[in-house]
Amino acid sequence: MTASPPQVSVVVPTHDRPERLAAALAGLRAQTLAPEAFEVIVVDDGSMTPGTQAILSDELSRGALHLRSVRHRTPRGTAAGRNSGWRAARAALVAFTDDDCVPEANWLTAALTVSNRHPGAIIQGRTEPNPAELERRGVFSRTIRVERLGPQYEACNIFYPRELLERVGGFDEAFGLFSAGEDTDLAWRSLEAGARTAFAPDALVFHAVHELGPLRTLREAMRLSQTALVFSRHPETRVMLNRRLFWNGWHYLVIRSLFALALPGPLRRFLLTRHAMQLAARARAAGAGPWAVPFLLLYDAIETGAVARGAIRYRTLVL
Repeated sequence: MTASPPQVSVVVPTHDRPERLAAALAGLRAQTLAPEAFEVIVVDDGSMTPGTQAILSDELSRGALHLRSVRHRTPRGTAAGRNSGWRAARAALVAFTDDDCVPEANWLTAALTVSNRHPGAIIQGRTEPNPAELERRGVFSRTIRVERLGPQYEACNIFYPRELLERVGGFDEAFGLFSAGEDTDLAWRSLEAGARTAFAPDALVFHAVHELGPLRTLREAMRLSQTALVFSRHPETRVMLNRRLFWNGWHYLVIRSLFALALPGPLRRFLLTRHAMQLAARARAAGAGPWAVPFLLLYDAIETGAVARGAIRYRTLVL
């Protein structure tokens, strides 16, 4: 007799983060949903070290999860990893999370409850920084917080009907190896195809707080060019922009200060001083001193430039 398909398939792309992956799998083992009701598909996106495969081998030996793995011989990016995962899935509902996320024990149960109330809808869950890592937050850290539905529809905690993924073609791998915005693009293509959405506040995952250091933080700022493709394809996504033009308010201040350099002395000093004061407040909020102000200005300038490059490439006005 053929086994019944699970209620939900969980897809986890990973690349050379075995310790993070082990924590994510431990969170999945702790789910309140019955083990036979879900499967886990880990996509190893060309890990260069043996740690990922060792974790997967240990997990398979443990036998607590219905676990399958897919391996890319070379890295292809998270969009390709998620696509390989959902195409291998057996359930009608596909959950996406990341290897640096730990799902709360009621994650799948809560999401299925909302999905049953909104059949066929995309379900976005709540994401918070991992409470065990809050001391890592600072100027050189990165994490994700999602407290409401959209408009970015982050794939660290989201559920798609498999039929919808098939209909719209899944994630667009054109976003590249260092993907940024491919999850937002998929959601808005789905919305344009008639999909509905719902928020599941009790479907909670905890996102890692990554300590990047100054150089990696600046490299992260350079990755935003590809996000301009989202605004080029989906003009409605401008609702997430500051003044429907700037990636965030800090980019607006960078551009304003550049223009201020050409203004008369008193007005120039006023605008530049205001910008400096706002950067100082941002540094204090991150637990840093005045030394962080020039770094934050450099970060914002690099990030603004990265978005501008994408805007030129994809012929859309965003900064």
